[in-house]
Amino acid sequence: MRPLRILHCHSTFTLGGKEARAVRLMNAFGEEARHIVLSAMPGATGARAGIDPAVSVDFPGDAPSLAGKPAPGRYLALARYMAGFDLILTYNWGAMDAVMAHRLLSRACRLPALIHHEDGFNADEVARQKPKRVWFRRLALPTVRALVVPSERLEGIARDVWRQPPGRVVRIANGVAVARGDMPPAADAIPGLARQPGEVIVGTLAGLRAVKNLPRLVRAFAAASRTISPARLVIVGEGPEREAILAEAARCGIADRLVMPGFLADPLSYVGLFDIFALSSDSEQFPISLVEAMVAGLPAVAPDVGDVAAMVARENRPLITPAGDEGALAGALARLIADAELRRAVGQANRTTAMERYDETDMIARYRALYLGAAERRG
Repeated sequence: MRPLRILHCHSTFTLGGKEARAVRLMNAFGEEARHIVLSAMPGATGARAGIDPAVSVDFPGDAPSLAGKPAPGRYLALARYMAGFDLILTYNWGAMDAVMAHRLLSRACRLPALIHHEDGFNADEVARQKPKRVWFRRLALPTVRALVVPSERLEGIARDVWRQPPGRVVRIANGVAVARGDMPPAADAIPGLARQPGEVIVGTLAGLRAVKNLPRLVRAFAAASRTISPARLVIVGEGPEREAILAEAARCGIADRLVMPGFLADPLSYVGLFDIFALSSDSEQFPISLVEAMVAGLPAVAPDVGDVAAMVARENRPLITPAGDEGALAGALARLIADAELRRAVGQANRTTAMERYDETDMIARYRALYLGAAERRG
C-alpha cells in the first residue's frame, strides 16, 4: 500500500509544543506517510531539524500562501492545492484560511478530510479572544472531521465559545518518551553551560515570543537568586524576543549569569542538566516542555495558566503561582534555589506523575487512530 499523502498547514514551524508533537508523530508514522509542510511564516521552519532523515517530508516554496486577506481567489487556490492529498492537518489560527477554504469548497473540489488542531493563543488574545476570530472559527469549523485540543481549558473554549458540538472536539493530552528520563544527559549537551561547584541551574524551553513573557522570568530569577547560592538561568529557544530578553538581563545585572544557546533539538537529551524548570508565560495550555521537565525529575515553577496546575504532582502545586504575580514567581524560585532536598522530593514526585500519565505511547496511538480513520487514500 502506498504511503499516505498528508498536508500540514502551520501558523509557524519554529520549535514549540505543537511543532514538537507534529515532528514526533511524523517520526512515528515513518514510511507509512509522506508529508508536505506549509507555514504561514515561510522562513519559520526550525522544527524540521527534529524530523528523522528517513521520513519523507518537503517544505515547498511554490504552494499557495496561508497568510493574506480572505478572498475567493486565495481560497480557490488553497482548495485546489489541498485536493492532491489524502489528509489535511491544520494548526492554530495561522492556518484558519485553509480551514475556511475547506469549508467553502470541500464538495466542489472533492477535498479530503481535514483535522484541525488548536494549542493556545498568542499575546494578543491572552485576556480575551478577538470577536472576529471567534466568529471566523464558528463559520470555518463545521466541515472539519475533528478539532483536536490538548487541554481541558481549550476543550471548554471549543465547546462554549466556538460552539463546537461535543462529538467534533477531541482532547488528546501531550506525551513524551518517559523511558528516556532514565538516561543522564551529557555534561556538554547545552553549549555555553559548564556547571560550577554548588551552582543551581534554573532553565526553560520556549519559543522566544511575547506570550512567553521571558523578561518576567529574568526579573524573577534576578530577585530570587540575589542573596542565596550561586545560580544561573538557561533559556533554550529562538525567536523575536531574544534582544528584549538580553536587554532585561543587562538591566537586572544578571547578563553574566544568563545562558541563551538558541534552538536545541531533542529536549530530553539536555533538560536533565537543569535543577529547576521555570515557566513565566501569560498563556499556556498543556505545555510539552513541562512534561519533558517532569520526565527528567525536575521541580517546576510556573504561573497558574491553562492546565499547568493539574499537570504537575500534588507536591509541586504550592510552587504554581497566581497568573501575572511576578513576586510570587520569584518567591517560589527562591524556595527551590535555597533547598536541595525540596528540589529532589518535588522532582521525584513529578517524575512519578509523568511516568503514570504522560507516556507518548498512548498519545501516538490515539493520533494514529484518528488520522488513519479520517484519511482517504486517492489514486
